[in-house]
Amino acid sequence: MRRLFLFLLLCHVSSAVKHSLKYFYTVSSGLPNFPEFVGVGFVDDVVVDSCDSDKTTPEAKQDWVEKLFQNNPQQFEVYNRMCSITYPNFFKATIHTLTQRFNQSGGVHVLQLTTGCEWDDETGEINGFNQYGYDGEDFMSFDLKSLTWDALKPQAVSIKLNWDADKARIKYIEIRLTQIYPQWLKTFLAYGNSSLLRTDLPSVSFLQKTPSSPVSCHATGFYPERAALSWRKDEEELHEDVELGEILPNHDGTFQMSAELKLSSVTPEDWSRYTCVFQLSGVKEGIVTKLDKADIRTNWVPPSEFPTGAVVGVVVGLLLLTLCICGLLMWRRNRTGFRPAETPDDDSEASENLNPRPD
Repeated sequence: MRRLFLFLLLCHVSSAVKHSLKYFYTVSSGLPNFPEFVGVGFVDDVVVDSCDSDKTTPEAKQDWVEKLFQNNPQQFEVYNRMCSITYPNFFKATIHTLTQRFNQSGGVHVLQLTTGCEWDDETGEINGFNQYGYDGEDFMSFDLKSLTWDALKPQAVSIKLNWDADKARIKYIEIRLTQIYPQWLKTFLAYGNSSLLRTDLPSVSFLQKTPSSPVSCHATGFYPERAALSWRKDEEELHEDVELGEILPNHDGTFQMSAELKLSSVTPEDWSRYTCVFQLSGVKEGIVTKLDKADIRTNWVPPSEFPTGAVVGVVVGLLLLTLCICGLLMWRRNRTGFRPAETPDDDSEASENLNPRPD
């Protein structure tokens, strides 16, 4: 049964891979020494381009994006117009309106837009999104099904009515979310497939601070970040006594994650029944690592293994140093010799020395 489970796991076809194109636009007021407008584009959470009010020309953040801009001047021109004219002007007018709606005067205020799409490369399903935030809180979102705006704050209701009435803008947003963005995403993936579509499997190891601490299954060096890590006992996935960590980036562009398992109530004989399973999205085979106490890495040193030899060596060294110093003092003393006290020639001289005469 155990072999059957492992066979099914390794032959399991993971769920379809979803790719994403996201743009983050920010307009601020009252922030000195900071661009009023900033825009950043991401493909599968990898930065691909950026622009701001100081550098209105879009800047490619990857070599393959530079090549894409060169081969697709029309797309680059759309980016350039969005960064230099369309979004900066629209955002400035909107943030001015919002400060009036909120009865605000002066201070620092931030308006943000998150827009883009997700594409399932297996089913072809596309989900577009267009969401606004103001001063760190959700403000307005676009409902692609009803083609209307949802007001997320009371102050947004009047703006929602105005935006709902602008049918030409709503139609453009629909086309952008369902056609333009998906096409851009596919173009990005075609140019950056060597890096965006690669799969790097991780190295998996077990870590433990002390014998009573939880055992951590640590996977590092994998790409993309769409991955899952779990603990299993026999054939059953565990949820209790398991703490999953976040997926964190490595300095080389790969990712790492860990999952801790509490074994305080488990006898050593049952440890072999536990396995750590890593599954990378888009990869058929998972990595199954059996828990073995001999494979656990730790920095913990038992008290019985305290380096007494080194302490004894230090003590012996200090004793030898003390003996050397004492020997040196005795040698110097013997070399100089003792000077006996001078004795007088007769008793009268001694008496005179003991009883000196007054002047």
